[in-house]
Amino acid sequence: MAKTVTIRMDDDTYEAFSTLAAQERRPLGKCIEMAAYRYLRHNAFVDDEEMDAILRDQNLVRRLRQGTADAKARRGRFVKV
Repeated sequence: MAKTVTIRMDDDTYEAFSTLAAQERRPLGKCIEMAAYRYLRHNAFVDDEEMDAILRDQNLVRRLRQGTADAKARRGRFVKV
């Protein structure tokens, strides 16, 4: 179910989104939603090509599995940075 969110933005950002919305003939809210979604997809998740590269690296996959097993078994130590 869709949610309603209220945001505050400066005039320049609002104008940029308003111009984009007019050019694309879309509602302002939809332009903001798509921009946020694209940002998340680009910055928060691994794309299919990158995931394929990760899964092809057998040494990395082995180390990730070992690290997961160690964490579940509470082996190792935490290092404060």
